[in-house]
Amino acid sequence: MEQYELDAVSRITTRPAPGYRTFTVHGLTPVIGAEVSGLDLTRELTGEQLTELKTAFLDYHVLVFRDQDITGEDHKRLAASFGELRPVNPPPEHGDPYILEVATAPEAANVFGNGWHADGTADAEPSLGSMLHITRMPDPGSGGDTLFANMHLAYDMLSPKMKEFLADLTAVHDGALAFRGHQIPAGYQVPVSEHPLVVRHPETDRQLLYVNPAYTSHIPQLSADESRAVLDLLFSLVPNRPMLACRVRWAPNTLVFWDNRCVQHHATYDYYPHTRYGTRVAINGGPLKG
Repeated sequence: MEQYELDAVSRITTRPAPGYRTFTVHGLTPVIGAEVSGLDLTRELTGEQLTELKTAFLDYHVLVFRDQDITGEDHKRLAASFGELRPVNPPPEHGDPYILEVATAPEAANVFGNGWHADGTADAEPSLGSMLHITRMPDPGSGGDTLFANMHLAYDMLSPKMKEFLADLTAVHDGALAFRGHQIPAGYQVPVSEHPLVVRHPETDRQLLYVNPAYTSHIPQLSADESRAVLDLLFSLVPNRPMLACRVRWAPNTLVFWDNRCVQHHATYDYYPHTRYGTRVAINGGPLKG
């Protein structure tokens, strides 16, 4: 690695580890993700627990909670502790408008999320984060791991000249791109938005790279060929740098909460023709600023 890349990794891996009084945290990798134990999510969190959990969320970006046999109301209550709940789009014909059922059909040749992306970046105000609760695993009892990548570090590891080049650029995010090979659901209003290519996290003010192959269509300040070349380079950073990511191995009644503003994820579809089931609740975010 170049020295500026080593420096970027060192800034994360040598930082002091925060201490927590109300639960235990075990990091998944030196740069992203942690398992949280000692909390019962069927109960409303105390003020101190919630304060510490918000700190851990901003520090680790991905939090994993095991053995949480929660109801839909428990799920929504926990998510609402972090912000306004985000309605499912398009809304379900039946069921709770804030709970998305994540179910894989046995005949599915592919599934949504089986590729690096952040949720809903084509929205004018993408979500703050998502909480996915898996309750039923594929029949063999394994498979379907989800990878999560730290986009702060993806940006920090760029060369100074590349950061300078990207600083004033924007990117168009088109919701229709995510449906390539799939039919757009009836009633779905396809969003298209333009965001800075490098944004600042609204709570920590840390810069991060904000493009992903599922939604980002082009950089309007560049020619079509230039835009394609730059985006392909930026899209390749996450799959080509395993150190950016952690891997979450699912088990029944595992809940994972990730920061959609600074994390990309990849839902690995390696359990065909078996099925998996879970529910997701998302939290509203705000506008993104460079």
